[in-house]
Amino acid sequence: MRDFFRNLFSRDNEYEKVEPIDIENAVRKEITVAGRVQGVGFRFFTQQTAINLRITGWVKNQTDGSVIMEVQGTPQQLDSLITRLKQGNGYSKVVQMKIEDLAVEKGENKFGIRY
Repeated sequence: MRDFFRNLFSRDNEYEKVEPIDIENAVRKEITVAGRVQGVGFRFFTQQTAINLRITGWVKNQTDGSVIMEVQGTPQQLDSLITRLKQGNGYSKVVQMKIEDLAVEKGENKFGIRY
């Protein structure tokens, strides 16, 4: 429980290390999510889900009320992440998701929340 609150309120843990993935099988996506996704813990949910799936990248709120992220992992890992993002954390509601392909970033080994 202590780790939960430390992760939730500590700015020292904005980036969490992730086990390296096989770069040969990696893909990178930019995902923009719209709906009730700000003020409901969606970025933290995204970060924890990505770390559990061994996905690297980052997530950030946008001024238009959406959330944008760049995520990198295997196609199967990203499919799992997208499925979980659509389900949300119980407080969020995803109504639109835009996904674009990006170039893989070699050496990335963290997932963080950007401000």
